[in-house]
Amino acid sequence: MGKTSEKLGRKIQKLRNDIGFSQEELAEKVGISRTHMGHVEQGRKVPSLKVMEKLARILKVRVSELFPF
Repeated sequence: MGKTSEKLGRKIQKLRNDIGFSQEELAEKVGISRTHMGHVEQGRKVPSLKVMEKLARILKVRVSELFPF
């Protein structure tokens, strides 16, 4: 993956840490495996739009705020 997916992953990780969730807790709430969540945070996987929407809702941000542009 590229720089954009890495920035997205770092942003998700920061927001997750800010609200005090473990990777496993966030993954469970979103409905994905902890491994997949780890890959998203590392920039190795890009989440689907459905997962992005769930992440945004749980992290209390708009989907557009997840993107580091």
